[in-house]
Amino acid sequence: MTTIAICSGGLDSVTLAYKLADGAALKRLVSFDYGQRHRKELDFARACAAALAVPHDVIDLTHLASFLKGSALTDAENFEVPDGHYAEPTMRVTVVPNRNAIMLAIGFAIAAGDGARSVAAAFHSGDHFIYPDCRPAFVEAFAAMQQRALEGCWDVALDTPFIDMAKADIVRVGAALDVPFGDTWSCYKGGERHCGRCGTCVERREAFDLAGVADPTDYAQVPA
Repeated sequence: MTTIAICSGGLDSVTLAYKLADGAALKRLVSFDYGQRHRKELDFARACAAALAVPHDVIDLTHLASFLKGSALTDAENFEVPDGHYAEPTMRVTVVPNRNAIMLAIGFAIAAGDGARSVAAAFHSGDHFIYPDCRPAFVEAFAAMQQRALEGCWDVALDTPFIDMAKADIVRVGAALDVPFGDTWSCYKGGERHCGRCGTCVERREAFDLAGVADPTDYAQVPA
């Protein structure tokens, strides 16, 4: 099976890309510039594609940014990325409306046109609490919708192999595949270094600790 992988440049999606490449299934990486304040993540997606020697496309959705109000990731003038754990209610401000539905719909169109048999995304159990478009119910409903959308013309599946895994499990998978974790980007603040304090940084630090894998990330600050 040949697969199009949605790759942000983060730890999860880069590990997914390496996993697919290890099974000789990876055909292409697709990333999205939707005006996110941490768009530097796209540089890491490009590096991943180069390392795996697969095509990489960045879909320009920056014209949408002005409409995606209410999220700290796309409405930087009005919201700051909060510090703290994903379990804290304040992290809901990092939800971007319909982000994954938009990306997956485009991914399925690319996969159909490219002759791929599936679209892969790195949703995992740690995302379920805060992001409604990363939960199993969303994945199931979206896959069913896409079957109807392409019915009789193309057969493209939705592949989410990490959906029931914790981030620490993904770190273990990546370590076994020699994923260069230092060449991935998680921090939502998009500074020169990982801030070490926002939800994505906290989750990243915890995942390496729980997995028992050395964390190569350069954090600007690691709270005691």
